[in-house]
Amino acid sequence: MNSNPLVRPLFAAILVAVLQTAFLGYMIESRASILRNGVDVVLKTVPVDPRDLLRGDYVILSYDVSSIPADKVTGGFPSEATDAQLSVRLEKQPDGFWGVAEASFGALAPKEGSVIARSAPFYFYPAADSPQSSLNVDYGIERYYVPEGEGKVLEEARNASALSVTARVDDEGRMQIRLIAIDGKPLYEEPLY
Repeated sequence: MNSNPLVRPLFAAILVAVLQTAFLGYMIESRASILRNGVDVVLKTVPVDPRDLLRGDYVILSYDVSSIPADKVTGGFPSEATDAQLSVRLEKQPDGFWGVAEASFGALAPKEGSVIARSAPFYFYPAADSPQSSLNVDYGIERYYVPEGEGKVLEEARNASALSVTARVDDEGRMQIRLIAIDGKPLYEEPLY
């Protein structure tokens, strides 16, 4: 038996450092994997209430694919309040942007010419007195961090409907922003690492 009183705390510190490093590596590789292997979809941004435009050094983004018309939802709605997630089939539109073709609270089968994105989890409340007209969902790409003082340009372009976002969607439906463009000209491109 080792009688050195420093061995246990040193071992614990090394173990904690290894676990933290592994966790950070997993987070970075998870994001990079989407950017490396995903499919590009170009999304049209829509204006956001000006009182929430810029908080600190990020810009709030909203997309036309974030509002899912009820008639696009196949398989029905949950009958009780529940934690939910939507599968959303995106298809390229004639204008070059991708739009909602179909959505479901269950899985959607792959289909040529489309990409299936997964919304962020949300709490669904069924409307007892009137049917749902649309569902508003997030995809986890609603904030874009910018260098200090550069958010105003993106806000103005977004509000003028000149801002587009190219996001990558992986096989599990997770999205990551890959490129931000103003009038089709790239402004920010995300590196893998």
